[in-house]
Amino acid sequence: QVQLVESGGGLVQPGGSLRLSCAASGRIFSIYAMGWYRQAPGKQRELVAAITSGGSTNSADSVKGRFTISRDNAKNTVYLQMNSLTPEDTAVYYCNADLRPIATMSRRVYWGQGTQVTVSS
Repeated sequence: QVQLVESGGGLVQPGGSLRLSCAASGRIFSIYAMGWYRQAPGKQRELVAAITSGGSTNSADSVKGRFTISRDNAKNTVYLQMNSLTPEDTAVYYCNADLRPIATMSRRVYWGQGTQVTVSS
């Protein structure tokens, strides 16, 4: 069974930093793109940043220059380094992975359970 498990969320002061991690576990044949989304209270889930298996990235304009996405293919893990955090970054952060599990060999997108990031003084 494939699972995505996020870690690294928490409470941080404005201007601070956090690093989120998301590890994919289970019998996986291949992982394609991985990404981070976030959902603030009363708002729709939005893309924060994504990265392909080859390392190409894209990110939302609101986080450009502050957030960096990276991945370790050997560990099936994606990271989100978040710097210069503001209260507007407060949200539940979800990772996802477009992957092909060995059990079914059917490619689809999997989601993590989410991790809370709160930026407040």
